[in-house]
Amino acid sequence: MLFSSLIFLYLFLPLTLLGYYVLSNNYRNYWLLFTSLVFFAWGGVNFTFILLFSIVLNYFFGIQIQKNIENKSSYWWLFVGVSTNVLLLGVFKYTNFIVKNINELSTFISIPTLPETHILLPIGISFYTFHSLSYLVDIFRRKTKAQQNIFDLSLYITMFSQLIAGPIIRYSDVWQQLRNRTHTLSKFASGIEKFLLGLGKKVLLANTFARIADDLFSADPTILGGMNAWLGIICYTLQIYCDFAGYSDMAIGLGRMFGFEFLENFNYPYVAKSLKDFWRRWHISLSSFFRDYVYIPLGGNRVKVSRNYLNLLIVFFLTGFWHGASWSFVVWGMFHGFFIVLENIGLDKLLNKTWKPISNIYTLLVVMFAWVLFRADTLEYAVSYWKAMFNFEFNEEQYSLFMSFINPEFITTLVLALLGSFGFFKYIGNGIENGLKTNSFFSKNLSYSWHIVSVVFYGAIFLLCTMYLTAGTYNPFIYYRF
Repeated sequence: MLFSSLIFLYLFLPLTLLGYYVLSNNYRNYWLLFTSLVFFAWGGVNFTFILLFSIVLNYFFGIQIQKNIENKSSYWWLFVGVSTNVLLLGVFKYTNFIVKNINELSTFISIPTLPETHILLPIGISFYTFHSLSYLVDIFRRKTKAQQNIFDLSLYITMFSQLIAGPIIRYSDVWQQLRNRTHTLSKFASGIEKFLLGLGKKVLLANTFARIADDLFSADPTILGGMNAWLGIICYTLQIYCDFAGYSDMAIGLGRMFGFEFLENFNYPYVAKSLKDFWRRWHISLSSFFRDYVYIPLGGNRVKVSRNYLNLLIVFFLTGFWHGASWSFVVWGMFHGFFIVLENIGLDKLLNKTWKPISNIYTLLVVMFAWVLFRADTLEYAVSYWKAMFNFEFNEEQYSLFMSFINPEFITTLVLALLGSFGFFKYIGNGIENGLKTNSFFSKNLSYSWHIVSVVFYGAIFLLCTMYLTAGTYNPFIYYRF
């Protein structure tokens, strides 16, 4: 089930909210757990058994780590728990990839081939595995204690708002909210606003760019020409941001509707002035996860310089591999890691002295060239697409293809997405809200008008999204497949 689907918007969410607020506090968590399991089972009942198996295992491991926290046994329980989670993820996500590569290798060296595997990837397994890992590690680090109530632990892992595609919520950040959280009208209203903004990003912006990006990335790069190749990657660059940031906004908004406060997952990454700055702004929950649970344990920047560079490359190798069992994802991660190392060597000092727009252009170009790897099905296709981006000669057919995408809807969407991605609307909104906080007679009267305008604005977003969804113009979230 998708957040951007009519059945979710008009059936699942209203019924879930109604049941939640009708029930007393003692039963709300159970209702949320039940509805979350229904939400997850919508994508496949068999996958639900894997999720439940994971929950039971991690509940047991968490208890054992807590019981033995004063002796070395806790380390071994942590080791077994982490290994089991990684093995579970590896079997379902990487077995097909490993078998395929071993069989390809057998054509060069004499090793026996393996039977082909066709293991389906359970939805959300990358995210709920990381939730479980952070839970076990934080118990071991004494940041939190093991959850004694398996239902509360189940709710943390399965909460439908962030189960399928994140953000990655750490148990240490929300464990108190599982039993004690506040419900206010203002929090609920801000949750609706956040959700509708995310819905608009996905349905009105991302899906518009997706149609163009899909058409251009499904074509033979040799016939595209530079003009169409650049149009394709610009559309994909905006699509993936509006798609994933939109999903995160919806997840955070849904959390607020049920009293939870989740941390932001995006902070205008396309305004970044370096790759390091980009990763402080993009998919924050993932980058901070790898920082705290991989980079720092490896020694971080406390080790000698060469080892620090190796640590960075390991982190970005894992970041790429986490996104998918494909060499293009691995190279995408290493591509980012290479430029992060370059910046650590001294490029960041040069960027700090450079005119900020130039630093921003550098960052965007690196990110966009990397997105080609992320979007391409194979490395060969990505290389061909890169070549097409530098082919500045174009013929009449290429020009006709380019102009077939340029229409008022696309231009409007492009302008809105660019202004939104660079924080223009946030800047204007903050300025208006700060102006309304004054005690003048004018600001008090204007605030009522502003609230009316806001209601109309968010209502219009919902109405437009409904119209688009009714017409069937939606596609799954990009991060659902991870």
